Amino acid sequence: MKTALILNGPNLNLLGTREPEMYGKQTLADVEALCRVACQTHGYVLDFRHSNHEGVLVDWIQEAGRAYAEGTLAGVVFNAGAYTHTSVALHDAIKGAGVPVIELHISNVHAREPFRHHSYLSPVARGVILGLGVQGYALAIAGLAGLLR
Repeated sequence: MKTALILNGPNLNLLGTREPEMYGKQTLADVEALCRVACQTHGYVLDFRHSNHEGVLVDWIQEAGRAYAEGTLAGVVFNAGAYTHTSVALHDAIKGAGVPVIELHISNVHAREPFRHHSYLSPVARGVILGLGVQGYALAIAGLAGLLR
């Protein structure tokens, strides 16, 4: 059984309390539970992680590339938070790792501040889901399953 890796970047540990009008009232633990159900639906094992540190996220993307090459990983759903708009390092890690990545945003970043309109990740992501709230995670997991068919 393959694994789906769900990565969450900076400040996503504040879900449920940070700007609930923007991000909703669900916590990161609620998102993990939603992802667990979605993974079971598609026959995946869930690996759910969070870090506020860019280098840790780079390490995890590189690790994911190795697992994907070994055939044990289906791909990555990645909510990089603010690093989406700033991190060339994450762009390079995704590009270099060769693992399918679905970029995910809970909010519609294009309806927000102009600096959020640019993503360093989109050019190297297999797909992008945004603005659908935390339900976007389940859709991204379904997207990974669709890529493997």
